[in-house]
Amino acid sequence: MPGREFSLKDQELYEKLRDEGDSKEKAARISNAAAARGRKAVGRKGGESGSYDDWTVPELKKRAKELGLSGYSKKKKSELVKELRNH
Repeated sequence: MPGREFSLKDQELYEKLRDEGDSKEKAARISNAAAARGRKAVGRKGGESGSYDDWTVPELKKRAKELGLSGYSKKKKSELVKELRNH
């Protein structure tokens, strides 16, 4: 949801994930799960998602639509990547 605020349980992990390029939502979700269940438990849960830089423009636009972002249809790839990382 645009404008949604997150309650962070592990600020340090959140900042590390943001520096690595994860979206605000993903970084908050991972840092809170790590605080609740432990970092090792969260690390075992799943694989790694590819970087938005490796996605095609249609894939990026589809993801923007899924997230409820607006104004993405005329954006260039670099703008879409930036928008998705900062949503």
